[in-house]
Amino acid sequence: MQSIEQVVNFLSKYGLRLCTAESCTAGLIASLIADVPGSGAVLDCGFVTYSPEAKQRCLGVDPLTIERFGLTSEEVAQEMALGALKHSNADIALANTGLAEAEDEMDGVQCIACAIRLDQHQGIVSETVKFNGVRNQVRHDAARYALLQLPYYYERLRSA
Repeated sequence: MQSIEQVVNFLSKYGLRLCTAESCTAGLIASLIADVPGSGAVLDCGFVTYSPEAKQRCLGVDPLTIERFGLTSEEVAQEMALGALKHSNADIALANTGLAEAEDEMDGVQCIACAIRLDQHQGIVSETVKFNGVRNQVRHDAARYALLQLPYYYERLRSA
């Protein structure tokens, strides 16, 4: 997919409702979807959980997962995505956690997870991607990347 409009069309074509669980992107994923006319038919809700406590309280992220793998980890992103599905009416969830600015190799590291719930099947995929740029460019690029990957994540999960 090359555009957010195509992602909205993809969600609509498959009758999917999306929810987001965002940390570093702080609502940008949901906002990019909402920019597209007709997105109300495919966007269920968005969770912005910046602090570890919010991730635990709102999405059910296990504090031991945070302690063991770190706040910026695929494991935390996966639990965020599963928690968003649990607390929404969505069929598919996108989650993001990462660092948009850091003084070490973690600078620009973003962990993205996608979870689906179709019929009785639930699945999850995740990846870690490093983006270059200043803080808000990293955040925007991560949000856009996650959305453009959504059809790929969906196909991967559906065939599993």
